[in-house]
Formats: sequence, structure tokens, C-alpha cells
Amino acid sequence: MELPAMNNNLLRNILVRLLSFGVLLLAVRFAYLVTLAGGSCGFEDFCFFPDNILLRSGATVRTRPFSIVSGGGDSQLRDIWTTKKWRRTVDYYSSIFQDFVAEGFLSPDSKALCVDTLAGEDVFALKEIGVVDSVGISKKATPPLIVTGESHRLPFNSNTFDFVFAGNGSLDRSGRPVDFASEVGRTLKPGGFFIVHTVAKDSYSFISFLELFNCCTLIRSHEIDGIDFPTVREIVMKKEIDILKGRKSIPGDKCSFPGYKPEIIRNAEPIIQQEPLKPWITLKRNIKNVKYLTSMVDISFKQRYIYIDIGARSYGSSIGSWFKKQYPKQNKTFEIYAIEADKVFHEQYKTKKGIVLLPFAAWVRNETLFFEITRDPSKKTMEKGRGMGRIQPASSSASYMGDVDKIQGFDFAEWLKKTVSDRDFVVVKMDVEGTEFHLIPRLIETGAICLIDEIFLECHYNRWQRCCPGQRSMKYQKTYGQCLELFTSLRERGVLVHQWW
Repeated sequence: MELPAMNNNLLRNILVRLLSFGVLLLAVRFAYLVTLAGGSCGFEDFCFFPDNILLRSGATVRTRPFSIVSGGGDSQLRDIWTTKKWRRTVDYYSSIFQDFVAEGFLSPDSKALCVDTLAGEDVFALKEIGVVDSVGISKKATPPLIVTGESHRLPFNSNTFDFVFAGNGSLDRSGRPVDFASEVGRTLKPGGFFIVHTVAKDSYSFISFLELFNCCTLIRSHEIDGIDFPTVREIVMKKEIDILKGRKSIPGDKCSFPGYKPEIIRNAEPIIQQEPLKPWITLKRNIKNVKYLTSMVDISFKQRYIYIDIGARSYGSSIGSWFKKQYPKQNKTFEIYAIEADKVFHEQYKTKKGIVLLPFAAWVRNETLFFEITRDPSKKTMEKGRGMGRIQPASSSASYMGDVDKIQGFDFAEWLKKTVSDRDFVVVKMDVEGTEFHLIPRLIETGAICLIDEIFLECHYNRWQRCCPGQRSMKYQKTYGQCLELFTSLRERGVLVHQWW
């Protein structure tokens, strides 16, 4: 009788040990999935869950990549779709998109587009939460998640999508943000939502962003945790109307004064209040203190980038020696306009690529002018025989005793309004031998000053002469105090003006 009892105990012990070993095996496998494989089973890997699902935190069901993207049998895709980083990115977007569903921006019935997606993680996340009619576009197709296309020329009909998403800084990377915005507005249905993740956080770039999407109204903007950056700005917009055509008109002398402008002015270098005794030294050194606008804000969301040099003189005077070499451009390509009335400098610009020469005088109206060649008494020789030049209307020409040329003046303010728009980033350098006291009021009067983002202005006054200690120049009648008033009035209007030498 004892032998059967011993056999039963032995059998029971064996079964208990086998069961314990099985539980231990499952526990080890589960720990591996969570800690090493990011919670996903590899392709054709052993899983103790059903073949097409993996449990996820909460009540959400996670679908395996190959059940969603049927036909995705490419080995390279399998390698990508089973990595821990890919799964983590999918989870990141899935969490965000589920919030959008809860807030009413997205639904399972939505037709969704992901613009400039990298590996299709956002597209897969949409499909995973039930938005099955989702597709991404990128320069390189990755079927069936991504089709070939470019953000500035989307391969879809107008009013196609209920939901458009631009994540991972795709709009920041775009070299054509205006076309990007235009295509989003075209393909998004009225009432549809556009959501973008951007790393640009300053107010200037935010306002520039909103100006791009004139088809949509802002729903909200806030910072969230990023996946490749610590934080990103998430902007939600809703399409209300079709994209407006044309440029905004500039009404009179009133410029919009967004809240970011006072902050920019406060952060700028202070205007030199005390008249320099040696202005040829003080003002030149001051350029080292300049707080460039591009060092304070992101200009990525502008349509064009334009530099206008009024009183350019020779190419090496400021375009070649300063703007090309020193001005921080954020890797943007600038269109350059050189405005120079003195014909002695015109020939050299013919060989300079990327520079448009306007061989006229910037003035307050279109009319014939006389260009007076003045000479610095401290210099025995002038550059190519010319001194600095001043312009006057033809009616005043009788008062001149020196070299005089007849030139054509043009209304600079009106030209500026026809050439650039409020979507452009415009930098101006103005060195016009006293004409600034005519040009600046004209720019303010017409509202053209609103189109200038940053201006470097040399103000000409009866400064102390370098050649003759204790004597002031008789060339200009304005005082340093009047120059200060000019600078102050510009900054009070929100124009970032710097003292040029």
C-alpha cells in the first residue's frame, strides 16, 4: 500500500515542478518583451498572445504591424517595424491621436494625411487606433503606409482630407513653407483640422506661422513633450474658408503692433544717447553690440528673404564686406537689391550674381533729381574720383557749385509696397547722406515701414570733424538730437532700427 502512495506523491511533485517551470518561462518571456523588445513580438517570433494582437496598457488593443499593413513583406520594412524605437514612436503618436479623438478633432471615419512622414509611424498609429483611411506622403514611397509626394505639391485633389498632420518638424524642415501651407489648405476639407508639431517657440515665428495659414482659424497652441526634442509646440487649426488670394493692403500709416515687438525692442542694443566725440570710431564699434533680429527669432516661416541696400556704393562697401559675411541668415538665401545713384559704381554690379542693381536714387516721389558729388576735405583722393553724394530736386540745382549729375529718383515707399509683402522677411540698410529725414517720414506715411523687419540706418548730422578738432561739419544741418528723435520714433512704432556708421 505504501508504493502507490509514493508514486502519487512523486507524480504530483513532477507536475508541480513542470508547472512552475512553465510559469517561470512565461515570466521571463514577458520581461523580455517589456524591457528589451519594447513590448512587441518580432516577425515570426514566438508570442504567447494571439497572432494579431498584443495587449497594451489600459483597455487599448495594439495591432501587430503585419496585420494592419497587409502585403508589407519587405524584409527591410520588417526590420524597421520591429525595432524598439519604431514601436516607441508609434505609441507616442497613438497617445496623441487618441486625445484628438476625445477632443473631436479626429474620428474613425476621418480621411487622414500625414505630411512628410519619416518611416510611417504616425500613419501606422492612426490605423492602429481605428482611423483606417490614413496615408502618408514622403519623397520615398514605403507601401502601403507612404506614397510618393512632396509637401509643396501634394498628389491629391482639393478638399480630400478631414485631418492633416505634420509631425516631427516637417514644416520646420520645409524649404517652401508658403507652398506647404497652400497645399494643406487646398487638400483639407472645410471644417477639417490641421495639426502641426514645430520646434519654433518664439512669438515672432508663431505669428509668421499663422500668416501662412490664412485658410484656417487657430483652435489652440501649447507645448507638449516631444519625441526627438524635449518639447514641441502643438498647433491645432480648423479650415473655415478657401485660401485667400493676393497680398494684404497696408492701410495708411498704421502698422499692426503684435505683442512680440516690444519684447524684441527691449532685447535690442540701446541707442547711443550721448553724442559721440569721435563718431567715426564710436559708431563703427557699435556694430559689435548689435542684437540682430535673426539672433532672437526664428524666420523659417517667411515666404522670401530680402536685403535692400539703399546707398550701396561699391559692392565691397557693405554688401560684400558686411551683409554677405557677418549678417546671420539662418541658412536662408536672400534676394539682394542694391540701390545706388552714383553711376561710377554701376559697372561692377554687372558681374555680381544674385544682386539686382537699381541705378536710381531712393526718393519720396518719381522725379528728376540732381546728384551732388561732395568731397571730404580730409581726403586728398576719392574712391575712383568720387565723393559721397547728396540728392536734391532739380529746382534746387542752381545752388550747387560742385560736380552735379542729373539722375532719376523714384518713390521708394511705393516701390517697396509693390516688391515685397508682409509674408517676406525684409532687411534694409540706409545710408543716403541726409535723405533719411525725407525717406523715413514717407515710409511711415504710406505704411511701407510696416514691411521692414529690421533696418540699419546711418543718420547724418553736423558731427564733429575728424580733420578739424573742435569744428562741426557744415555739410548737414541736422543735430544729433534730431537723429535720436528719428531712431526713437521708429522703435516706438515697433521697427527694429540699429545705428549704422
